[in-house]
Amino acid sequence: MSINGVKKAGSQAKAIQKILITQPRPESEKSPYFELARKYSIQLDFHPFIRLEGIPARDFRKQKIEIQHFTGIIFTSRNAIDHFFRMCEEMKVSVSQDTKYFCITEAVALYLQKFILYRKRKVFYGADGTNKSMFDVISKHKANEKFLYVCSENQQDNEIVNWLKTNNCEFNLAFMYRSVSSDVKEILTRTEYDVICFFTPSGVKSLFDNLPKFKQNGTVLGAFGNNTFRAIEEKGLQLEIKAPQPQTPSMVAALDQFLSFAKKKK
Repeated sequence: MSINGVKKAGSQAKAIQKILITQPRPESEKSPYFELARKYSIQLDFHPFIRLEGIPARDFRKQKIEIQHFTGIIFTSRNAIDHFFRMCEEMKVSVSQDTKYFCITEAVALYLQKFILYRKRKVFYGADGTNKSMFDVISKHKANEKFLYVCSENQQDNEIVNWLKTNNCEFNLAFMYRSVSSDVKEILTRTEYDVICFFTPSGVKSLFDNLPKFKQNGTVLGAFGNNTFRAIEEKGLQLEIKAPQPQTPSMVAALDQFLSFAKKKK
């Protein structure tokens, strides 16, 4: 792999020329990612490190979960929303109009408009995109709701699970999809990336599935979410870009802050 030998941005900002975002390319050319690329004259590449496979209804039934019995649904991604309503359709389950939805961010919450009549009285989201802010919202309703946390079979957020347990919430995990590593070895070996940004622990796993002997060697790593932070650090790698944080609620904001700091060091 030719990532070896890249220079650290903190000391040599000119080295920041190519950034790899381990997600699909945004559909809109108005995406803030593209504004960031123009602002700093950098190359941004998008390659998803994982793909999601939906768990068939016949397998989901083995979990013995009656979706209609839950009054509050927890979503941490648009993928979770897609697979929840897919499962409801496959199982011919009608979701009550009184069901409440608790989302990690406003963007995830707004995505619900694709499936339901959006009413603020039943859709809630955290103020800054962190688990803590979502917990603050859930706390106001936990006594009266039975929660269903829709998540990947191999990618649950343990912080959310532990909080629900500690706060005596009535809840179940609903595994409706699973993540699978994509083949990105060629992408990683043909281009020297100065920064690589990860969004899930499965994305970090995919890196090592593709390159078992990966060494950081100065490559700047970014991560979104506490579980992704831990996945990187457990591999013995150095993490320099973190989101969400109070001042950087998104990966774009975190990259902007990092690149701005790097530019000042020129």
